[in-house]
Amino acid sequence: MEDLLEWSAEPYDAFYPVVCFDESPYQLVSETRQPLPLAPGRPARYDDEYRREGTCHVFMCFQPLAGWRHVEVTARRTAQDFAHRMQALVEEYFPQAELISVVLDNLNTHTSAALYETLPPAEARRLVRKLDFRDTPKHASWLNMAEREFAVVDGQCLDRRLSTPALVRREVAA
Repeated sequence: MEDLLEWSAEPYDAFYPVVCFDESPYQLVSETRQPLPLAPGRPARYDDEYRREGTCHVFMCFQPLAGWRHVEVTARRTAQDFAHRMQALVEEYFPQAELISVVLDNLNTHTSAALYETLPPAEARRLVRKLDFRDTPKHASWLNMAEREFAVVDGQCLDRRLSTPALVRREVAA
């Protein structure tokens, strides 16, 4: 735990970025009845009943020292989805980086093996050499700042009923 705290306090270095990564499921729901609109002296009213429309998955990349956040919405959470997020970190978001330190929780898909299962071996090896995975200790996932960013995104746009992945994408992009 102390290693993560010391490491997160180091000064910003564009060639050695620290990126916190996490994901969260999101339940898609729609209204079964039209809400009653806002009126003077009366808040908007929503019915307790809703229709479940399935789920999607929200991936969060957050670089605390730079204030950079990227949120991506996918249909599911698999090892392949994780591998593609790591590939994007290396190739799209931090192509100049020598080594990207990635703070992760202990989820079963958060491994370098996911890259080897998804990508050709030479490509997976190239990406793994640029990624330094740092697992948070059990029961200390709060050390991953991406969890705090989820709280921000939830409060800004995901704390209401959204019925499609496209709508979730639009809201997190805003």
